[in-house]
Amino acid sequence: MPSNVEIKAKVSDRTRLAEKAAQLSQSEGTIIRQRDTFFNCSSGRLKLRDLMNGSGQLIFYERPDTDGPKLSQYSISQTSDPPGLRAVLSDALGVKGEVRKERRLFLIGQTRVHLDTVEGLGDYMELEVVMRPEQTVEEGQQVAEDLMEQLGVSQESLVTGAYMDLILQGCKET
Repeated sequence: MPSNVEIKAKVSDRTRLAEKAAQLSQSEGTIIRQRDTFFNCSSGRLKLRDLMNGSGQLIFYERPDTDGPKLSQYSISQTSDPPGLRAVLSDALGVKGEVRKERRLFLIGQTRVHLDTVEGLGDYMELEVVMRPEQTVEEGQQVAEDLMEQLGVSQESLVTGAYMDLILQGCKET
C-alpha cells in the first residue's frame, strides 16, 4: 500500500501561511473544491472524495490518531460517477458524515501542502510527505518537521484525527 507521513494543524493566519507556502513552492497553489463523504467501516477510514467536476476518488486509509508526523497507508480508486458510488456505499455501509472544503494545494519537493478552509471548522493545513519506497518513516517524519519549521507551524497548533472526527466532536470555528 502506498504511504505518506502526515501532519494536520489549525491555522491562525491563513494569509501568512499561504505566502510562505507560495514562496517555498514557487507557485500560487491550485484551488480544489472537495466534498468528502465518510462511510462506516470496521477499521481505518473510507471516504468518497467528490472533486466537484464529475470525477472523484474512493480512498481507504489507516493512520494513528496522534498529533505530529504520523504514517498513513492508503488505497485509492478513481471514479467518474461520485453520486452513483455515494448512493451504493451509503446503502451498503451507512454514512458517518460529510466534510466540505476548499483546498489550496502547494507542492514542495515530495510534500503536498494543503491549506484548507473546512466548512464548520475554519482554516487548517496538512502536510503529506509522499514516501519513496526506499525511505524510512523516520526520514519522512524529518521532512515533515523541517517543513513545519519553515512554514512556522507550531507544535501547539497540531491536531489529531481527521476533519470528520473534529466535526463529530463538535469543534467550532474560532
